[in-house]
Amino acid sequence: MREHDAMPSGELTIRVVAMPADINPAGDIFGGWLMSQMDLAASTTAALCAGGRCATVAIDRVVFHRPVSVVDEVSIYTQITKIGRTSMTIAVEAWRRVRHASVRQKVTEGHFVFVALDENGRPRPVDTP
Repeated sequence: MREHDAMPSGELTIRVVAMPADINPAGDIFGGWLMSQMDLAASTTAALCAGGRCATVAIDRVVFHRPVSVVDEVSIYTQITKIGRTSMTIAVEAWRRVRHASVRQKVTEGHFVFVALDENGRPRPVDTP
């Protein structure tokens, strides 16, 4: 299978355009910016799964496959891979599409772990739908 024929895993959670304010001195998008977008997407999935407030407690196995350029469209896909008593593990993939092309490329992937929180900020059981 050719790279551009690959399909993202999970559900499209957010889509954003990388802007000039997000570049590093080499002209690529900062890895931290991309990870923050991935965390936002994963937090949306975690909150839906848990039925409320959640917090990121770990980020694991993040791999940066290729750079993201200014004005690339970045699509973030999420998929719950594990639900524990109070925690959820979410696989996250970031894909780029050059603004004037249809080819997509996976740029980053990782696993984000969240804990469901009660009104006092303490871990609580995950309320799965």
